[in-house]
Amino acid sequence: MARDERFVRTYAQGKLNGTEIWVDRETGVNYVYHFSGYSGGLTPLLDRDGKPVVTTIPPEGWN
Repeated sequence: MARDERFVRTYAQGKLNGTEIWVDRETGVNYVYHFSGYSGGLTPLLDRDGKPVVTTIPPEGWN
């Protein structure tokens, strides 16, 4: 993965039908991507209070 890519995948489950979690490197906001065959959807991952889940970005960045 190139270091200049904005999003990093932090979780993946499934092959044809699955779920992934992606983190925006600039904002730290987590997104859930669910797919089934050729269709899919992306939405921010929310906590109990309905606020976006934000991951603290390490000072040195992610590999």
